[in-house]
Amino acid sequence: MRKIFSFLIVITAIAACDTKTSDKGSVIIEPNKELASFFEQYHEDNLKLFPLSATFEGDNRYNDLLPADFTDSYRDSTKRFYERYLKELSSFDTSKLNDEDKLSYAILKYNLDVNIKGLAFHDNYIPLNQFYGMQNTLGQFAGGTGAQPFKTIEDYEKWIKRVAAFAVWADSAIVYFRKGMESGIVLPKSLVVKIIPQMKAMVTDTADYAKNLYYSPIAILPASFSDADKRTLAAAYKKMVNENIVPVFSKLSDFFQKEYLPKGRTSSGIGALPGGKEMYEYLVYQQTTTTKTPDEIYNTGLAEVKRIRGLMDSVKNAVGFKGDLPAFFEYMKTDKKFMPYKTPKEVLAAFEAIHTRMEPNLKKMFNHVPKTKFEIRQTEAFRAASASAEYSQGTADGSRPGIFYVPILDATRFNTTSGMESLFLHEAIPGHHYQISLQQEDTSLPKFRRFGGQNAYVEGWALYCESLGKELGLYTDPYQYMGALGDEIHRAIRLVVDVAIHEKGMSREDAIKYMMDNEAISEQGATAEIERYMAIPGQALGYKVGALKIRELRTKAEKELGDKFNLADFHDQVLKDGSMPLDLLEQKIDAWIKKIKG
Repeated sequence: MRKIFSFLIVITAIAACDTKTSDKGSVIIEPNKELASFFEQYHEDNLKLFPLSATFEGDNRYNDLLPADFTDSYRDSTKRFYERYLKELSSFDTSKLNDEDKLSYAILKYNLDVNIKGLAFHDNYIPLNQFYGMQNTLGQFAGGTGAQPFKTIEDYEKWIKRVAAFAVWADSAIVYFRKGMESGIVLPKSLVVKIIPQMKAMVTDTADYAKNLYYSPIAILPASFSDADKRTLAAAYKKMVNENIVPVFSKLSDFFQKEYLPKGRTSSGIGALPGGKEMYEYLVYQQTTTTKTPDEIYNTGLAEVKRIRGLMDSVKNAVGFKGDLPAFFEYMKTDKKFMPYKTPKEVLAAFEAIHTRMEPNLKKMFNHVPKTKFEIRQTEAFRAASASAEYSQGTADGSRPGIFYVPILDATRFNTTSGMESLFLHEAIPGHHYQISLQQEDTSLPKFRRFGGQNAYVEGWALYCESLGKELGLYTDPYQYMGALGDEIHRAIRLVVDVAIHEKGMSREDAIKYMMDNEAISEQGATAEIERYMAIPGQALGYKVGALKIRELRTKAEKELGDKFNLADFHDQVLKDGSMPLDLLEQKIDAWIKKIKG
């Protein structure tokens, strides 16, 4: 069994390092300046290697670059980069570091180890899928309101260069998809058919270039630009759409439709692929930051589904519904009284009302709140059909707000029992917006920690926040509480179906049925969710595993500290050092409990 790297945060030695003595006579180890410089250089080199990460961080130096980072040559360079930094990191004597430096050392070593292990697998033979792919990332950038800025002439020119690089990226992607076809590492047919419409949507008539998403930045040209510059850019973007975007997406569409789809597999999980079992075990390790086996996670899921179904049954009985749970689910999905909205604007306003309602209690539960601004937006039409509600992080300098995206295909069918309150707690406040923004704003952290994150911690925190609903004055309506339980059981179901699909041979159809049998979700919704797990194995496990760990640590702190326990202080401790593997979080909270106990 593989052991996740773990590092005790206690000071073990003070010899031969910079120290000073506190007023109380205790020895204080100073931050290691050489290590800080090492961390800074690592982050700099990492941004050069992955320029899209720089764009998301708000660092605009590499906004014209788009490397095909899935190619063998690029992955070889990436591996050498990780191995070099791992070797240099090991040259620091951890016994001479203070607690914060030890924690940073441990997190970076974990990241490097796990990244190197991941490069052993041929996931690069599938360069994109319907959820995570350059067609979606660039599409979000192209709209003009995402991470790629459009404020200066240089911004507009850099985007043209990045789009030009997409042609090379796409050609390389086709080469690697073909490598996968030759070696039997391909996507299921059911996922391929979801990619094709995404490609076709960008293939607009060349005479109607202005209707193409990639022409959108011309509609928001800053007023400060001269008329001559505006004309030049409009002509350049017309050329970009007609000569780059339309031909490239047309080529990708034809490839997936005519060549790749016939080679798509009928199996659902990666366990059916060459080396798939080992790849899935790695992904479980990577996404949960634990040594839990797939079977352990599967059994936890079954137990959680049973427990939460019991709570759901209690709510059903409390509202006087006559019938079993599946009938109650159907009632909540279809009764028109749960679909009161007429426009997307009304849906977005309802989410803002949730924020306003819980604001007084938020102040009691958190000592620190982000400075980063926050917005609620409707998901863009080009990707809404296959998108879930999500959070897009803002920038640390405040130039871009954190954004809670809500997909609204038809406002009149948007259901209030879908768990609107719990969804807001998770994706927005105090979930992702608080955690990610506070982490990015903390300039005392090395940049690789400010702008990095482990799935189990990040999603675990967000799911834990859903459990705070009653304490925040929400879930007073039984149907909203039922929606919250629906969201919770949804994450428990993930533990079951993700493992079952990828390790136990469960089919897509059986997984959809299991999900619909155990929560109030439409067939369309269940299909989108199950296909997400098929596309990105293991990622869905981090939510429940992380949330259970944070709840376990809170329960331990409440029990051991008694009257000394303060919830806002506990939340500070969980959040203040940013994302980290769960075993390091547990060590940190244990040390805090010990300190408070005196």
